[in-house]
Amino acid sequence: MQTENPNALEEGILRRIPIEILAASAILAIPAALLFDLPTGLVFFAGGALSALGFTGLKQSLTRFLARDRKGALRSGIILYALRLLLICTAFLLIIRLYPRKILAFGAGFSMLVLVSLIEGIRGLLLLRTWKD
Repeated sequence: MQTENPNALEEGILRRIPIEILAASAILAIPAALLFDLPTGLVFFAGGALSALGFTGLKQSLTRFLARDRKGALRSGIILYALRLLLICTAFLLIIRLYPRKILAFGAGFSMLVLVSLIEGIRGLLLLRTWKD
């Protein structure tokens, strides 16, 4: 029995996560819009989209930084992550200023990363279990 390349499996998962975040936030934005109002659904989806974009950027920057020397990678990484934190805080501040009652919807959409990561973790455990059987 021949097993798959583990790096290919990991790359497939890392490529799939942002798409799953967008899909989950789009699917869950529909009930949010129906239960509350259209801006709530849109803000929910915007939170998920920012989360997917952040995950994609994080994956690309980590790949790039790990290919460099240690000192340059550390300095560039700290600057980039400080800018990333500033971007996330700015997005939350804009949502608070424009739609103060919609911040929970944005936070819930942004948290789709946690839900998708949990699902992928469970899926990975199930794949590991079936491989051992």
